[in-house]
Amino acid sequence: MRRLFLLGCLWLVGCTTLPEGPLGERNYQSTISVGGRLSVRYQQSGQPQSLQGKFRWQQQGEQTNITLYSPLGQTIATIAITSGLAVMTQSDGEKRQAPNVTALTQEVLGWPMPVDGLRYWLQGFVQNVDGKLQMASPEGTHSFQSDGWRVRYVSWQRNASIQYPKRFDMERTTAEAGDIVLRLVID
Repeated sequence: MRRLFLLGCLWLVGCTTLPEGPLGERNYQSTISVGGRLSVRYQQSGQPQSLQGKFRWQQQGEQTNITLYSPLGQTIATIAITSGLAVMTQSDGEKRQAPNVTALTQEVLGWPMPVDGLRYWLQGFVQNVDGKLQMASPEGTHSFQSDGWRVRYVSWQRNASIQYPKRFDMERTTAEAGDIVLRLVID
């Protein structure tokens, strides 16, 4: 079951709903709905692992809900994240929880999912050391480091006159999962 869960966790699907600002200006939105595809490479017990899947990301204020699908579109799990609690419900109804989503995904998936950073990165924003948001763009910020991850925007897409990330790659090294490489494509 865990293997099936891991295989299905990582292809992200769906539509993208990212609100626009006036006259082509992109503003950070606390409420978004995004979907796409995800692939990950990491190590488990010293052995290389590779997974693909689909997901749906729904964020409203401080609450985030992530639905993970198999490559064929079957719901594998949902993750509900609120301040101080992350709860993962697998397709068989089994629930796991942790104080934060990084600990939960490390425990269940075998690698940490950078949910805190993704809140901003999905919209093309970078949070600097002062906690202020900076807008990345195809003409400017292509790569940066945040929350222990090296993030690189590879391609952009246009929604009316606004450009949003289409694909970005994330890398990190951890003691538990070795070198982790995540690739996210927003549909």
